[in-house]
Amino acid sequence: MGVALLAAKRSKDPNTQVGACIVSPENIILSTGYNGFPIGCSDDEYPWDRDGEDTKYPYVVHAELNAILNANGKSLQGAKIYVALFPCNECAKAIIQSGIKEVIYLSDKYADTPGTIASKRMLTSAGVKFTHLDTEIKEMSINFDVK
Repeated sequence: MGVALLAAKRSKDPNTQVGACIVSPENIILSTGYNGFPIGCSDDEYPWDRDGEDTKYPYVVHAELNAILNANGKSLQGAKIYVALFPCNECAKAIIQSGIKEVIYLSDKYADTPGTIASKRMLTSAGVKFTHLDTEIKEMSINFDVK
């Protein structure tokens, strides 16, 4: 989960930074992703607004889908995906289709929304386990002063 949270820091979204990390059944990192615009679509030219006429929603690729796409064809069969926020229904479809068998998440703040309810229904039907990571760790620190 630490790698997923670190990947989230790459997102330029001023409101919600989400990261994902996919690992093999042996816990080898296969791919990471974060929420952002597709390659070639400048973070400075597309909107980050959540409300109004031109919002980020039609453009942003979610962290989970980015991690799946960044795997560049590696087999994700039986893999686990660590993600900061419970996957939306669109990401759930990609998770199921890719062969990922477990979702480990930190936050489920949209649990009561139709999209998340649909996501849980599809994941359950497809046999994808989802697990809330309950940890006492509240903070991580990275020191770049290596000697």
